[in-house]
Amino acid sequence: MQIEQFDTGLKEQKNFKKLVISQEENYNNKQKIRQYLNTIIRDGKSGLDGNLNKFFHNEVKINCFYPLNEFTTINNFKENFWIPLFNSIPDLERREQLILGGTFRDKIQVGSISTLCGIFKNSWLGIEPNNKMINLKCCEIHELKENKIYESHIIIDIIDLLNQIGKSPLKRSRGSEGSWHSPINTDGVNFYEKEINNSIKSLDQALTMQRSLNIKPELETNDDNELKLKLLNHPQNQFWHEKMIWYGPSGIGTARSLEGFIDNHQLPFRKTFKERNYWKLGHYCELGDGKFSLTAGWNSIQAVHGSDDWLGYPATNKTVTMRVMDFYHHDEGKIRENWVPIDIVHILKQIDIDILKLIK
Repeated sequence: MQIEQFDTGLKEQKNFKKLVISQEENYNNKQKIRQYLNTIIRDGKSGLDGNLNKFFHNEVKINCFYPLNEFTTINNFKENFWIPLFNSIPDLERREQLILGGTFRDKIQVGSISTLCGIFKNSWLGIEPNNKMINLKCCEIHELKENKIYESHIIIDIIDLLNQIGKSPLKRSRGSEGSWHSPINTDGVNFYEKEINNSIKSLDQALTMQRSLNIKPELETNDDNELKLKLLNHPQNQFWHEKMIWYGPSGIGTARSLEGFIDNHQLPFRKTFKERNYWKLGHYCELGDGKFSLTAGWNSIQAVHGSDDWLGYPATNKTVTMRVMDFYHHDEGKIRENWVPIDIVHILKQIDIDILKLIK
């Protein structure tokens, strides 16, 4: 089966001049984003006005997980994201696990995975606290313009929080729940990559693997055993390391090996969303940075919810969109690790399942 080649980037962006930056500039951009985010957390509520105005562009656009969704002013971002978060977790800390940067088309971008941790003391998003230590998986992509953050995409795993406080209304995940590991080689916070070819190879491998997902054996059979065999022999198998780990969002969970990935995520997902387009809108982010790469789409995947195989909710035949990021670690010529934040709460809301109402 031949893998079709096509442009996976934003369809609406027709005319652009590709931006190229040096490795030193990329290093500096990652340091800036790290400094910005760590300073905001360190200074807390008292420093918000100064820090947000210093670090964010006055024409900023913030794209957030459901139910926060979108902010187009610094003040709205402060009042509806940061202040409630600090009120809920007064001793909030940020612990970075992975950061990478580069350019996509005409944009300078930096992506990161971190854990926001502290004692959950007051309600947040209508979720009642447990007065215990919690760990929020936080994945972010920031675009820099004029040395300030011009556009951000942020996914915090709300279902993981509900699991930690014992209030998730979802069925037990097929995969393993819990915190995500840092990269196996402990090099996720590596600010300087000297070999640009490594970056190019990493992104190319990730995109070629993703294009292979357009080959859909689920259209040929509905039998689980037969479909699993087809997926094990699918062209995707040439890209995954034999000891691969797929770190999925809470509700799906983490899987080890290609077989585990198929059992815990791919097979139920493919059966439920047979009718889908991964690049209806296209990626807003595609970065390669040394042994790491990152792709992301915001409402770019469009699919029809056609069965109860994925998460167990009866088919609605409604069209849903998906907010997804894919962070990849490439090692020994294969994809060794894949961290995948997905705004599951947003997907479920589109099929009339409001997780935040179910817990009340």
